[in-house]
Amino acid sequence: MRQVRRAVNRVLLGLTGLVLLGAGGLVLFGGALPAEWRAGLPAGWPWAAPGDVLLPAEDRTRWTGTGWWWPVALAALAVLLLLALWWLLTQFRGRRLREVLVDTGDGEGALLRGRALEDVLAAEAESAEGVHRAVVHLTGRRREPRVRARLLLEPHADPVGVVELLGTQAVAHARESTGLPELPAEVRLRAVRHRAERVS
Repeated sequence: MRQVRRAVNRVLLGLTGLVLLGAGGLVLFGGALPAEWRAGLPAGWPWAAPGDVLLPAEDRTRWTGTGWWWPVALAALAVLLLLALWWLLTQFRGRRLREVLVDTGDGEGALLRGRALEDVLAAEAESAEGVHRAVVHLTGRRREPRVRARLLLEPHADPVGVVELLGTQAVAHARESTGLPELPAEVRLRAVRHRAERVS
């Protein structure tokens, strides 16, 4: 889902940028040219004359007198507004989870602070040999959290062993303590870079 959202964001931003760049380029190219140069532009070049406007009066009022114009215009604007709101809400769906719903066994449940669970997971991950630093974030929903961990490894660390340890211990302990049926985890590894020291 996150990859799809990134792809949609890039496509939308790219298309918006191309439209704005093209429209702005046409306006600037036609309006900023000296008068003698405008004579060489092709016939029908938009916004080339000094008094040209983006939308002439006849274009703005062409269909306003018809019965279908205003319902169609309002419906199109409503669809655009809903799409913009949907896009805005999807940007926050992958953000950090503030609370996790813990199954207490009595049918009520309890809320656990997401930051507390993140700190426990990070501390347990950092206790593994070869892990220099761990940063853990919870995403998803309160009933279906997901773990995103970034581990900074020492040069002597065993990446496979570290990932297995994180899954069989840290994530497993968190899943059991919260009563979740599953707790998916995404782990990213990176090697720590130590500065070289001069030996005299």
